[in-house]
Amino acid sequence: MSEFSKTERNQVRRVAKRGKYDRETINAILDEGYLCHVGFSVGEQPFVIPTLYARIDDSIIIHGSSISRMLKNIEEGVRVCVTVTLVDGLVLARSAFHHSMNYRSVVVHGWLRRITEPEEKEAALIAVTDHILPGRWDEVRPMTDKEFKSTGVLAIDIEAASAKIRSGPPVDEDEDYALPVWAGVLPTPLTFGEPIPDAKLDAGMEPPASIEAAVIKFSISSA
Repeated sequence: MSEFSKTERNQVRRVAKRGKYDRETINAILDEGYLCHVGFSVGEQPFVIPTLYARIDDSIIIHGSSISRMLKNIEEGVRVCVTVTLVDGLVLARSAFHHSMNYRSVVVHGWLRRITEPEEKEAALIAVTDHILPGRWDEVRPMTDKEFKSTGVLAIDIEAASAKIRSGPPVDEDEDYALPVWAGVLPTPLTFGEPIPDAKLDAGMEPPASIEAAVIKFSISSA
Protein backbone atom coordinates (compact mmCIF):
# COMPACT_ATOMS: atom_id res chain seq x y z
CA MET A 1 0.00 0.00 0.00
CA SER A 2 1.27 3.49 -0.88
CA GLU A 3 -0.66 5.09 2.01
CA PHE A 4 -1.36 4.32 5.64
CA SER A 5 -5.05 4.00 6.37
CA LYS A 6 -6.64 6.76 8.43
CA THR A 7 -7.61 5.51 11.89
CA GLU A 8 -8.69 7.04 15.18
CA ARG A 9 -5.05 6.96 16.25
CA ASN A 10 -3.31 8.62 13.29
CA GLN A 11 -5.89 10.92 11.70
CA VAL A 12 -4.84 14.58 11.74
CA ARG A 13 -7.70 16.62 13.18
CA ARG A 14 -6.27 20.06 13.89
CA VAL A 15 -5.86 21.77 10.45
CA ALA A 16 -6.63 18.49 8.72
CA LYS A 17 -5.54 19.80 5.30
CA ARG A 18 -1.94 19.64 6.49
CA GLY A 19 -2.16 15.90 7.11
CA LYS A 20 -0.37 13.45 4.81
CA TYR A 21 -0.66 9.68 4.90
CA ASP A 22 1.42 8.54 1.92
CA ARG A 23 4.55 6.51 2.59
CA GLU A 24 6.72 8.65 0.31
CA THR A 25 6.15 11.79 2.39
CA ILE A 26 6.34 9.98 5.73
CA ASN A 27 9.51 8.07 4.84
CA ALA A 28 11.23 11.19 3.51
CA ILE A 29 10.70 12.97 6.84
CA LEU A 30 11.84 9.94 8.85
CA ASP A 31 14.94 9.58 6.69
CA GLU A 32 15.92 13.24 7.10
CA GLY A 33 15.56 13.33 10.88
CA TYR A 34 18.04 12.14 13.49
CA LEU A 35 16.17 12.31 16.78
CA CYS A 36 12.84 10.74 17.66
CA HIS A 37 10.82 10.75 20.87
CA VAL A 38 9.36 7.42 21.95
CA GLY A 39 6.30 7.60 24.20
CA PHE A 40 5.07 4.59 26.20
CA SER A 41 3.43 3.75 29.51
CA VAL A 42 4.50 1.41 32.28
CA GLY A 43 1.53 0.83 34.51
CA GLU A 44 -0.07 4.23 34.90
CA GLN A 45 3.19 6.16 34.46
CA PRO A 46 3.85 7.67 30.99
CA PHE A 47 7.41 8.13 29.69
CA VAL A 48 8.86 9.93 26.67
CA ILE A 49 12.42 9.00 25.73
CA PRO A 50 14.50 10.88 23.13
CA THR A 51 16.75 8.62 21.08
CA LEU A 52 18.59 8.31 17.78
CA TYR A 53 16.98 6.04 15.21
CA ALA A 54 17.00 4.69 11.67
CA ARG A 55 14.29 3.44 9.34
CA ILE A 56 14.38 0.04 7.66
CA ASP A 57 11.36 -0.41 5.39
CA ASP A 58 8.26 -0.08 7.61
CA SER A 59 10.17 -0.30 10.88
CA ILE A 60 11.93 2.27 13.04
CA ILE A 61 15.09 0.95 14.68
CA ILE A 62 16.28 2.17 18.07
CA HIS A 63 18.93 0.87 20.43
CA GLY A 64 20.29 1.36 23.91
CA SER A 65 21.57 -0.33 27.01
CA SER A 66 19.92 -3.66 27.77
CA ILE A 67 19.15 -2.37 31.28
CA SER A 68 17.36 0.81 30.16
CA ARG A 69 13.76 1.31 31.27
CA MET A 70 12.42 0.95 27.74
CA LEU A 71 14.32 -2.22 26.95
CA LYS A 72 13.54 -3.82 30.31
CA ASN A 73 9.80 -3.35 29.71
CA ILE A 74 9.78 -4.72 26.17
CA GLU A 75 8.87 -8.17 27.40
CA GLU A 76 5.48 -6.79 28.40
CA GLY A 77 4.68 -5.93 24.77
CA VAL A 78 4.66 -2.16 25.10
CA ARG A 79 2.64 -0.15 22.59
CA VAL A 80 4.48 3.03 21.61
CA CYS A 81 3.98 6.33 19.86
CA VAL A 82 6.99 7.81 18.05
CA THR A 83 7.34 11.41 16.87
CA VAL A 84 9.88 13.08 14.59
CA THR A 85 9.80 16.82 13.87
CA LEU A 86 11.89 18.90 11.47
CA VAL A 87 11.66 22.65 12.06
CA ASP A 88 12.17 24.56 8.79
CA GLY A 89 11.54 28.12 9.92
CA LEU A 90 9.99 30.51 12.41
CA VAL A 91 6.87 32.14 10.98
CA LEU A 92 6.75 35.72 12.25
CA ALA A 93 3.40 37.40 11.82
CA ARG A 94 2.21 40.95 12.47
CA SER A 95 0.56 39.80 15.67
CA ALA A 96 1.78 37.45 18.38
CA PHE A 97 -1.40 35.41 17.97
CA HIS A 98 -0.53 34.39 14.41
CA HIS A 99 3.11 33.48 15.00
CA SER A 100 3.84 29.88 14.00
CA MET A 101 6.58 27.73 12.52
CA ASN A 102 7.12 25.87 9.30
CA TYR A 103 7.70 22.22 10.05
CA ARG A 104 7.45 18.63 8.84
CA SER A 105 6.44 16.09 11.46
CA VAL A 106 5.55 12.42 11.63
CA VAL A 107 3.64 10.51 14.29
CA VAL A 108 4.00 6.72 14.25
CA HIS A 109 1.99 4.14 16.21
CA GLY A 110 3.20 0.58 16.67
CA TRP A 111 4.53 -2.13 18.95
CA LEU A 112 8.09 -2.63 20.11
CA ARG A 113 9.78 -5.91 19.39
CA ARG A 114 13.25 -6.97 20.41
CA ILE A 115 15.74 -7.90 17.69
CA THR A 116 17.81 -10.87 18.87
CA GLU A 117 18.87 -12.71 15.70
CA PRO A 118 22.58 -11.77 15.31
CA GLU A 119 22.55 -10.90 11.60
CA GLU A 120 19.38 -8.80 11.85
CA LYS A 121 20.74 -7.12 14.98
CA GLU A 122 24.04 -6.23 13.31
CA ALA A 123 22.21 -4.88 10.23
CA ALA A 124 20.06 -2.72 12.52
CA LEU A 125 23.10 -1.32 14.35
CA ILE A 126 24.79 -0.55 11.03
CA ALA A 127 21.62 1.21 9.86
CA VAL A 128 21.46 3.44 12.96
CA THR A 129 25.18 4.29 12.80
CA ASP A 130 25.15 5.09 9.09
CA HIS A 131 21.90 7.04 9.36
CA ILE A 132 23.64 9.39 11.79
CA LEU A 133 26.64 9.72 9.46
CA PRO A 134 26.71 7.69 6.20
CA GLY A 135 29.79 5.49 5.99
CA ARG A 136 30.71 5.82 9.66
CA TRP A 137 30.32 2.11 10.50
CA ASP A 138 33.22 1.18 8.20
CA GLU A 139 35.48 3.89 9.68
CA VAL A 140 35.38 2.68 13.28
CA ARG A 141 36.57 -0.50 14.97
CA PRO A 142 34.12 -3.43 15.05
CA MET A 143 32.01 -3.97 18.17
CA THR A 144 33.33 -6.48 20.65
CA ASP A 145 31.19 -9.46 21.64
CA LYS A 146 30.64 -7.84 25.04
CA GLU A 147 29.45 -4.58 23.46
CA PHE A 148 27.21 -6.43 21.03
CA LYS A 149 25.57 -8.46 23.81
CA SER A 150 25.07 -5.46 26.11
CA THR A 151 23.36 -3.41 23.40
CA GLY A 152 19.64 -3.91 23.10
CA VAL A 153 18.08 -3.30 19.70
CA LEU A 154 14.37 -2.73 19.16
CA ALA A 155 12.22 -2.42 16.08
CA ILE A 156 8.99 -0.47 16.04
CA ASP A 157 6.86 -2.01 13.32
CA ILE A 158 4.70 0.79 11.94
CA GLU A 159 0.99 0.02 12.19
CA ALA A 160 -0.27 3.53 11.53
CA ALA A 161 1.42 6.81 10.70
CA SER A 162 0.69 10.32 9.56
CA ALA A 163 2.66 13.39 8.60
CA LYS A 164 1.75 17.02 9.20
CA ILE A 165 3.37 19.83 7.28
CA ARG A 166 3.19 23.60 7.54
CA SER A 167 4.93 25.80 4.96
CA GLY A 168 4.67 29.29 3.58
CA PRO A 169 4.36 32.83 4.93
CA PRO A 170 2.42 34.06 7.94
CA VAL A 171 -1.33 34.45 7.68
CA ASP A 172 -2.48 37.69 9.28
CA GLU A 173 -5.82 39.35 9.79
CA ASP A 174 -6.76 41.42 6.72
CA GLU A 175 -6.62 44.69 8.65
CA ASP A 176 -3.13 43.88 9.99
CA TYR A 177 -1.35 43.78 6.61
CA ALA A 178 -1.13 47.59 6.61
CA LEU A 179 0.65 47.69 9.98
CA PRO A 180 4.33 48.82 10.04
CA VAL A 181 5.43 45.48 11.53
CA TRP A 182 8.01 43.23 9.87
CA ALA A 183 6.59 39.83 9.01
CA GLY A 184 7.98 36.80 7.21
CA VAL A 185 9.85 33.55 7.74
CA LEU A 186 13.18 33.08 9.52
CA PRO A 187 14.66 29.82 8.14
CA THR A 188 16.18 27.38 10.62
CA PRO A 189 18.32 25.03 8.50
CA LEU A 190 20.19 22.10 10.02
CA THR A 191 23.93 22.64 9.54
CA PHE A 192 27.16 21.06 10.74
CA GLY A 193 29.94 23.23 12.09
CA GLU A 194 33.69 22.78 11.86
CA PRO A 195 34.70 19.37 13.29
CA ILE A 196 36.29 19.60 16.76
CA PRO A 197 38.98 16.91 17.17
CA ASP A 198 39.30 14.91 20.37
CA ALA A 199 42.25 16.14 22.41
CA LYS A 200 43.67 12.60 22.45
CA LEU A 201 43.84 12.28 18.64
CA ASP A 202 47.26 11.95 17.06
CA ALA A 203 48.46 15.30 15.78
CA GLY A 204 47.61 15.96 12.15
CA MET A 205 44.86 13.35 11.85
CA GLU A 206 42.29 14.69 9.40
CA PRO A 207 38.51 14.11 9.61
CA PRO A 208 37.40 10.98 7.70
CA ALA A 209 35.36 10.93 4.51
CA SER A 210 32.02 10.61 6.29
CA ILE A 211 32.52 13.88 8.18
CA GLU A 212 33.86 15.76 5.16
CA ALA A 213 30.88 14.62 3.09
CA ALA A 214 28.41 15.70 5.78
CA VAL A 215 29.96 19.15 6.15
CA ILE A 216 29.93 19.68 2.38
CA LYS A 217 26.35 18.41 2.03
CA PHE A 218 24.95 20.68 4.70
CA SER A 219 27.05 23.65 3.57
CA ILE A 220 25.51 23.34 0.10
CA SER A 221 21.95 22.75 1.34
CA SER A 222 22.06 25.77 3.66
CA ALA A 223 23.68 28.13 1.16
